[in-house]
Amino acid sequence: MSSLSAQAGTSRPSAVRTGTSSAAATEQGAKLTPREALEASKLKEATKVVVRFKATGNAPIMKQNFYKITASNQFRAVIAFLRKELAWKPSDPLFLYINSSFAPAPDDTVADLYKCFGTENHLIVNYSSTQAWG
Repeated sequence: MSSLSAQAGTSRPSAVRTGTSSAAATEQGAKLTPREALEASKLKEATKVVVRFKATGNAPIMKQNFYKITASNQFRAVIAFLRKELAWKPSDPLFLYINSSFAPAPDDTVADLYKCFGTENHLIVNYSSTQAWG
């Protein structure tokens, strides 16, 4: 019997993991308890994605074009954020594209877009006031 369980007055062995976090355990392929899986998902939700905004066509160039955005946000939050940064009204046309190729759906998450289309450790979002690509 370990000293920890003797102090607690129980005879069951201690189930404390030492030296590994939930995220490290998932990377190593170890099976997680439901509680550890929940903690790991919370850590993933709190992560940030570096988004790089690139002006296309006649859109104004931003002074700062790298921003960290919460990965669990939907892309509509990126659209609202960019409108705010550019001081554009909701009626002003704004077209956004990922990697100069396609327009994502507003309900796509930033994390999913980054996992599939991230380049050089950031997500490239092109923006324009007119339709630029397909």
